[in-house]
Amino acid sequence: MSFWAYMLRCSDGTYYVGHTDDLDARFGAHQSGLVPGYTQSRRPVTLEWSQEFADRDEAFCAERQIKGWSRAKKEALVRGDWDGVHLLSMRTPVLRDAASTSSAAPQDERTNAAPSAHSKGPVIVLVRPQLGQNIGKAARAMLNFGLTELRLVAPRDGWPNPDAGPAASGADAVLAAARVFASTADAIADCTLVYASTVRRRDLMLPVVEPAAMAQGLAASAGPTAILFGPERSGLETEDVALANAIVTVPINPSFGSLNLAQAVILLAYEWSRHSHLAMPTARDTEAPASHAELEGLIGQLDDALQAVDYFHPPERALVTRHNLRTILTKPGWSNREIQALRGVIRALKDGPRG
Repeated sequence: MSFWAYMLRCSDGTYYVGHTDDLDARFGAHQSGLVPGYTQSRRPVTLEWSQEFADRDEAFCAERQIKGWSRAKKEALVRGDWDGVHLLSMRTPVLRDAASTSSAAPQDERTNAAPSAHSKGPVIVLVRPQLGQNIGKAARAMLNFGLTELRLVAPRDGWPNPDAGPAASGADAVLAAARVFASTADAIADCTLVYASTVRRRDLMLPVVEPAAMAQGLAASAGPTAILFGPERSGLETEDVALANAIVTVPINPSFGSLNLAQAVILLAYEWSRHSHLAMPTARDTEAPASHAELEGLIGQLDDALQAVDYFHPPERALVTRHNLRTILTKPGWSNREIQALRGVIRALKDGPRG
């Protein structure tokens, strides 16, 4: 089943962006006023742009991305002016035009941060990539894990490619900064450590490592690093792999070892991110731990509340019961916020309904 992201131009000159699984029917519904909300009072509408996607999530992501674009950027997309889209991606945007009532509100393009000149992550090199959509999806995978430098070796359909932007789902800055090279050797000329993502090549005497070892090598390298990915259909050629310092291969089902380009990029980007600044503690870990005094205060408050309702019965079991409760309460490793929350619960139960 196919899905589409689409953009309509309304009678007042504004744009509406949406997604659907039946483009003709959806456009007809907008045109006839059957879709409530923004377009209903701005008819007639014209279909200015659409793109087909393999699943609803991809179409929805494209919708969300384009909704946050300025008028100039949307019009550049309609014209197929990808150079213009790239240029406008680097400017501070102004949000215009309404969002679909059935999906997310427009996104602020300022979240699409430009690549940092000081990024220490590996360069992602796509060797002879074939489809613009796959380049866009790879860029999205990169930015998910903080990688921003994309290099393309002889892309089949040229560059810029208008299909890459919607598929990138907001990773415009990565696409805008992408550099094109005539050969793999040129693309990695400044790198001191290069991994080739491919299955093991018995015709080459190169070390073969798993992603975790690759990530450690990247993190330890003092110079620029890169990961090579081959064309969608055939993978890296022998001459490309031979330029690398090592092969990185993902443990995979031998009877179904087909990964698409974006999947391969996201697997290795994720592994690298575990050794990067993105490996942040969870919100729970950042909370101040409860002190011993705070924990004792909770235990004492609970004990008082239980005594007030004659919980410790029979009396000869009171000491054992208190020990059990203490053991339960000292196990979790509470934060001070959690201790205060529990004390509030006990206080509410003791005091009864308000008012």
